[in-house]
Amino acid sequence: MARWRDGRGELLVAEVRVPLEIAASYRARTRGLLGRDAVDGAMLLTPAGGVHTFGMRMPIDVAYLDRRLTVIAVRTMPPGRLGLPRLRSRHVLEAAAGAMAGWGLTAGVRVRVCA
Repeated sequence: MARWRDGRGELLVAEVRVPLEIAASYRARTRGLLGRDAVDGAMLLTPAGGVHTFGMRMPIDVAYLDRRLTVIAVRTMPPGRLGLPRLRSRHVLEAAAGAMAGWGLTAGVRVRVCA
């Protein structure tokens, strides 16, 4: 598995291409989507096993990914919540609430990251 760096890339969900921000450093993962009113595409937090939405201004979709980038679970989280860590989760994708359903991102789907 590749080691990513902070930056931009593309998320591939079946035939759907999604703009992607990669947060691989501790600082970038800690900041995440905090303080934003919107997100263009998705953000990949890596490594990460869980997230919270304290300080967020919007509800988000959260997808937990295993080491092979297969989706373990997808949840929508309102602001001010603590998401429980998922067993086997190595990466977390965040996007605007409702976006992942539109991409066809559900448990069992494997995604690709082009950095």
